[in-house]
Amino acid sequence: MTTLAVALAVTWPHAESTRRLVAEVDPAGGDLAMRFGLPATPGLVSLAAAARRTRDPAVVWNHTQALPGGARALVAPPGSAHARAALSTLATAPDGPLLPAVASESGVVVFADCGRVDPGSPAEAIARCADALILVTRTQGDDLAHAAARLGELARWTPRPGLLLTGEGYPTVDVERELGVPAIGRLPHDPVAAATLTGHRPPPVRRRGNRGGLARHAAALARTLAEPARPTAAPPATMPAGVPGVPAQQVRQPAGVLIAPPGHRPPTLRPASTPPQVSDLRSNGHQPSTAGKEPLA
Repeated sequence: MTTLAVALAVTWPHAESTRRLVAEVDPAGGDLAMRFGLPATPGLVSLAAAARRTRDPAVVWNHTQALPGGARALVAPPGSAHARAALSTLATAPDGPLLPAVASESGVVVFADCGRVDPGSPAEAIARCADALILVTRTQGDDLAHAAARLGELARWTPRPGLLLTGEGYPTVDVERELGVPAIGRLPHDPVAAATLTGHRPPPVRRRGNRGGLARHAAALARTLAEPARPTAAPPATMPAGVPGVPAQQVRQPAGVLIAPPGHRPPTLRPASTPPQVSDLRSNGHQPSTAGKEPLA
């Protein structure tokens, strides 16, 4: 989710002393160049060509461009054919992708937009190296059904998996109990802030019913991810009624606990009225990845 990656980069704590890189590694193609009026190169394609000649992680910075707010961007081409080819080149390098090596450097944080991370995605090699892997999903029944199908597998890729909810739909507490994992936050629908963060012209503001607050929630999430990890609380012993369309399955908790959500019973869920606050799940590293229904690593 490109908007989230940019929002985290803009609101990351101690930004003045941190090199922040937003990397578009979605095999479907990128949006940042178009949104911010940046040239298509340097970027992911030129980095893939350079990576054939050198394995020095420092070369990555030579193929980035400046974003508003001081972060750098590794932009992907808009077309999926070129983006996938470049990613495949980087992912199949003998000693692994360059981005994890960059993220391991002191004072560097990489926000990798991995797209949907479908099976066989060339972005999987990058997502698997993430210190924190964030699965981003909306909270309607069909969205949650897709998220549930991937949760167990994605949670095994990283020591710090996180479930991030967006928009209106089922309440956070019900989603958490049904899927068996805690959410690290819930981002509100805020088209004005989203447009500003991604280089678009903000839409007209509606005075009524516009809760907003995307930047505030992103800043809270950034603080959560930047701080040291804390022990995860034990899961609840019982679970409420299921989310319609979400299959019961085993899901691995961040602490390694396996939970089997219950089967379907008559739905008792209600639409969420207010976005819940960010929880205490912490990241222990410097490469948050958002893999979602459209993930971020």
